[in-house]
Order: sequence, then C-alpha cells, then structure tokens
Amino acid sequence: MRDYNDFLLEVLVDQESLQKRIAELGAEISRDYAGSKLLLVCILRGGVLFLTDLMRAITIPHAIEFMAVSSYGVGKRKSGGNVRITLDLNIDISEWNVLIVEDIIDSGHTLASVLEMLSIRHPKSLGVCTLLDKAERREVYIPIKYRGFEIPNKFVFGYGLDIDEFYRNLPFIGVVDLKKYNPE
Repeated sequence: MRDYNDFLLEVLVDQESLQKRIAELGAEISRDYAGSKLLLVCILRGGVLFLTDLMRAITIPHAIEFMAVSSYGVGKRKSGGNVRITLDLNIDISEWNVLIVEDIIDSGHTLASVLEMLSIRHPKSLGVCTLLDKAERREVYIPIKYRGFEIPNKFVFGYGLDIDEFYRNLPFIGVVDLKKYNPE
C-alpha cells in the first residue's frame, strides 16, 4: 500500500481544528440533552473515530450503539441506491433521544433511509450529528442538528474516512489528488 503523501492534495481540516470543533459539539450536545436519556448511534465504520472523540467531549451520561449500512458499489464513490442494514441496533430505542453520529453526508440518500428506518421505532427524538457535510452534493433533505464542518465536493479521507478501507487512522481530513491516486 502506498504512502498517503503520494496522493494527498491538501489537508482540508487539520487535527487541531478537528479536536476544537468536536469539543464545541460535545458542549452543545451536553447542554441540549442535559437531563435526558441520550443514545449515540454510530454509523460504522467511518464514524468510529468521530464517535470516540465526541463521546469523550460529551459531559452528560449517554449510551452508544452501532449500525452498519451498505449502499455503495464498486469504488465506493457513488451510491448504489439500495440501502441495506448489515448491523442493526441491539436495543429498543423508544425510550431514548437518539442522535445519529455520522462521518460525512453527501447526497443524503443513505442517511435518509436510516432516519426513516429509525423513526418507525418511535424514539423520543431523532437527530443527526455529522462531522462533515458536503451540502452542495445533497440530493435529499437531511435535518442536520449538529455539523462539524461544511466541506466542498472533494474526495476526502482520514479521521475515519477510508480509501479502499485504508487511511482511516490519520488524525486529519485530507483531499485526494485524483490525478495521482490509482487503486492497486
């Protein structure tokens, strides 16, 4: 596997900016959900790093759950349109204020399907917290309650976001130079 520096066009969001914004989000969530039963639902796999740092920044008691959703085809750059739950929640969410924790939202189709699936389970409330928002790519409305960063329509990686399952471990969000990146 190649070194990411071979195709890193730019660092879009550096580590310090990420951690500062996540701390701000944690404070907002702590304030808004104080005294309530809060469940963070992480969409795997990209949301794991964000969830880990976000839950440390949230100062009120909360629980976590995980969902895995599949909607991408070959190359993972374009949604396949069919959303499948490959890992579902293990609890009844009807007594919870549910906050979906997502790494990135672009077209919105996948998350719209997840919101629809969870809403029929009648949580007390259902919200979305995304680290990255590619608003210019949005094709369906997504009610984002907490947004880390609005980013341009660029192919990004790092801090949980992968390129062919690699580079999730990077402490920043980078932009891929598509002229230099060729999958092996």
